[in-house]
Amino acid sequence: MRSQLERLWYEDSAGLALLAPLAWIYAALSGARRGAYGLGLLHPRRLTRPVVVVGNLTVGGTGKTPLTIYLARELSAAKLKVGIVSRGYGRRDHGALSVSGDSDWREAGDEPVVLARRTGCATMVAADRVAAARALVARGAQVIIADDGLQHLRLARDCQIVVIDGARGFGNGRLLPAGPLREPLTRLALADLVVVNGVPEHASLAAAALPPGALTMRLTAHQALRIDARAAPRALSTFGGQRAHAVAGIGNPQRFFAELRAHGIEVLEHAFPDHHPFTAAELRFGDELPVLMTEKDAVKCAPFADPRLWYVPVSASFSEPDARALRKRVLEKVLAR
Repeated sequence: MRSQLERLWYEDSAGLALLAPLAWIYAALSGARRGAYGLGLLHPRRLTRPVVVVGNLTVGGTGKTPLTIYLARELSAAKLKVGIVSRGYGRRDHGALSVSGDSDWREAGDEPVVLARRTGCATMVAADRVAAARALVARGAQVIIADDGLQHLRLARDCQIVVIDGARGFGNGRLLPAGPLREPLTRLALADLVVVNGVPEHASLAAAALPPGALTMRLTAHQALRIDARAAPRALSTFGGQRAHAVAGIGNPQRFFAELRAHGIEVLEHAFPDHHPFTAAELRFGDELPVLMTEKDAVKCAPFADPRLWYVPVSASFSEPDARALRKRVLEKVLAR
């Protein structure tokens, strides 16, 4: 159902106008909540350490996790001890949990496992992100990065970064459930930084008039790693000219498929819903062709890994001017505390 809705959101189907009354109710409720914080009727919880929030205005993937990894590494390089807090989508238990790269994704969530593995930073998940962030501070974190925390107003923040998918933009520009927007586009004005993932080609981005100084991020992939770790990593170029199954249970599977095609791979697409809990049977395609998947999906496939299954990690990259601007702005906000 959700995947069908997302397809309609980004095609601007006229049929979604029937959902407009529900979008008005959503707008009223979310606006009332934001207003309650603005008027002081509700109070955000401020930590003793600075908080950087990475989030988006739309439902679905925009590249938040790769940017969170990039920021964690940049702040760690600046000699700051970084803690990462996440909601942990789809977890069994909503209590606070410390996450490592070897954690069970069913207990921690798939993205937090990737975050802990790729950054080496202390990572915690909890429905109560304020409690999780405080626990990280108690363990010595000097700065907290909240992954996907833009709408979690209860946690006060010192720096807000909005990530936008350049290919899908804001879709039809409507609020949930008539469109993909979690918040009105006016929210962009409150961001300290706006980062566009990929070329800003969607028409909605021109209509929204992105703020001056918006940065451009690219997600790059260079190699594939076998999930069972029983073979050396392979350059993606070595799969070029071959057929391969491509599996993606992420917010925007087409971005992953396009990346593989850019390396000359003949892609057989298998798109699944975001955060899909894979089974071994779903990855049997009746042949011995390699199966390439995202890193987030791979953490769920480790128990039944076989020699066909490979994952492709992606990394955020910026032009040198944009990298300097990002680092300067975030450090200014962090060190001001």
